[in-house]
Amino acid sequence: MSEKHKQRQQKLKETVDAKIEAAQEEKGVLLVLTGNGKGKSTSGFGTVARAVGHGNKAAVVQFIKGTWACGERNLLENVGVEFHVMGTGFTWETQDKEKDTAAALSAWESAEKLLSDESIDCVLLDELTYMVSYHYLDVERVIQALNNRPKMQHVIITGRACHRKLIDLADTVSEVKPIKHAFEAGIKAQVGFDY
Repeated sequence: MSEKHKQRQQKLKETVDAKIEAAQEEKGVLLVLTGNGKGKSTSGFGTVARAVGHGNKAAVVQFIKGTWACGERNLLENVGVEFHVMGTGFTWETQDKEKDTAAALSAWESAEKLLSDESIDCVLLDELTYMVSYHYLDVERVIQALNNRPKMQHVIITGRACHRKLIDLADTVSEVKPIKHAFEAGIKAQVGFDY
């Protein structure tokens, strides 16, 4: 039994080693975290924390969630992460398309500056997908900024229903699927866990 296991693991090691050997290009990665499950922003912030932990410079633009306290912001601003927050809160709260569009454009202008700054190693565009799907931002303008960013700059885009053009442009796309969610069972969002 242990000999079979050893053979399987050796074959797996050879496969992984070959993939590592073949992956030699270095460039900034565009990561899209989408889907209806919980954890997209959390994953994005984890990647920002990882970048900062390695001494890289990171910045965050938050679309939608701007009116709630943000534990990630409380922590990351203390270690030099620049934040730009749209500040209008959830669009179903404001119900004002003109106001939301103006706020999205203002936040996007901050994003464009970050996406042209060679000193920024990692940019999180948290909940950007909604701005495109609600037509607050033009997808072509977003794509242009992503295509023209510094070669080594990593970008993370989070949010549900990511536009197909952004998925096609991305280097890595992960879809978070809901299996169960505490909110659906009547458990409210809680400080320090949900935000």
